[in-house]
Amino acid sequence: MSPSSCSYCDKNSFIRDDESGALICSSCGCIQQFDQFEAQIGGIDGPQGTFIHVGTAGSGSVYSYRERKHFTAKSTIEEVTYSLGLSSKNSDVRSMVYTITDGEFGQGEWFRVLVGACAYVVMRREDRPLPMAEIASTVGCDIYEIGKMIQRVVDFLDLRPDFPEFDIVHSLERTIKNSSVFSSVESGVIEKMRKQGVFLIQCAVKWFLSTGRRPLPLVVAVLVFVAELNGVVVVMEELAKEVHATVSTCRLRYKELLETLVKAAQVLPWGKDVTVKNIVKNAPLVIRYMERKVMLNPGETQEKRKGLDRAAVDLEDVVAECLRHDNEFEYGADGVTSRKDLQYFSLESKSVGDADRMQISTECLSVMYKKFLDQNRCAEPLRGSGNARKRIIFQFDILECREWWDGKSELSKKLMLKELMEKDVGVDTMPPSFVNGQLKCKMRKEKINAAKLRIKRIMHPVDANLGDVSVPLDSSCPERRRKRKGMVVDDVDWEDLIIETLVLHQVKDEEIEKGHYNTLLDLHVFNSGIV
Repeated sequence: MSPSSCSYCDKNSFIRDDESGALICSSCGCIQQFDQFEAQIGGIDGPQGTFIHVGTAGSGSVYSYRERKHFTAKSTIEEVTYSLGLSSKNSDVRSMVYTITDGEFGQGEWFRVLVGACAYVVMRREDRPLPMAEIASTVGCDIYEIGKMIQRVVDFLDLRPDFPEFDIVHSLERTIKNSSVFSSVESGVIEKMRKQGVFLIQCAVKWFLSTGRRPLPLVVAVLVFVAELNGVVVVMEELAKEVHATVSTCRLRYKELLETLVKAAQVLPWGKDVTVKNIVKNAPLVIRYMERKVMLNPGETQEKRKGLDRAAVDLEDVVAECLRHDNEFEYGADGVTSRKDLQYFSLESKSVGDADRMQISTECLSVMYKKFLDQNRCAEPLRGSGNARKRIIFQFDILECREWWDGKSELSKKLMLKELMEKDVGVDTMPPSFVNGQLKCKMRKEKINAAKLRIKRIMHPVDANLGDVSVPLDSSCPERRRKRKGMVVDDVDWEDLIIETLVLHQVKDEEIEKGHYNTLLDLHVFNSGIV
């Protein structure tokens, strides 16, 4: 088929080249393009094309859609388990995913979340749980999405009856082992910190510091505390970032831990002087006392249990006191213990009924004195000068001369929750969340009573009798407490106004005390028909 005119000069005179077969314009000599083009139109006599089926990549592919999907799913499982350090559990995770999806596996973001949830369940069943926040960061979702998927996996596999509790001890050991913050610390110090951390975190569990809370902030708080005890510099923000914990929550758990240790220190003779600011300095003595309390057998008699309160004399301290001529050989809250309190902390002490019964010769005192100086290089005698009688004063730190940490108690090892709650660590506390809840309920009760009095004063001004009840002052009172410049008067706040509204709508006091204001407003105010 020849074109009607030349595409360059619009002439219609053409000649065909004998060798190439191309069509050439006789006027301008240009070769005409697409002269021999043949349209490939299908039909009965048309050329046969290539049929591409769904699930194939064309005529050169030998894999089906199912095979490609399984290959991609296998790669995703290997990637997620490797990122979590669970390459050895790859087959277990794949088997659980296979069971849940009926062997179909899957693709996309939801499948990565499913793989992460299965990895969490596999490790949780082996009492080696992974932090949910770490898994969420690995698979690229938030913690709430991974939590919902974990719950669906547990319900689908019917694992809830025998699903173990979260092992916070394993979480602490895993953090101190894998964290880069402790990479430069010696192995001996790491092992010592691990045992001390296990001891303290189990005490924290008994003190209900972990009840109803996320465990990782408490792990960070305990590790920062034991690091400070052992002279290891740890920045809380860096450690919290590694374990994907909120820094503000870690600080709060650290404060609660210090406050509880202060309560445990009240049993000491100088316990009233122990505060949150100096508890770290007194913590070795407090922990040693707690160790001794834990090591007491539950079946011991009351007289035996009072052994911690009886006098016990350390022979080294007897020598030190005998060689002094002043009777003020006592140590206070600055890290050293008084004589009468060494029964809690001496490594090798001999209990006697009365210190005056001990008869020690001069030769024995001399031998013991030399032995004491040889064993305690930090105890240097300071001798006076002149003709006066020589006076020997020992200046040393008892925490430097003695190893305060034994690690022999059962709390230095992982215990079951039932066994842990039966141990006596010297102090029993209520859950902080429960205590805070009770305080808030008490505060709301006072606000409810104050709101009723304000309402009564407005509705019945003659009969209103405020008595001695202290109520928040409103704007009509002449005496108003004002805060700093630029702040609102703190007489009646938004919570008081909400409580007044609920009281006017006859909401029960018990419901208001719970503090669910939004629900109560939606239920009793906005849907009540009262404008």
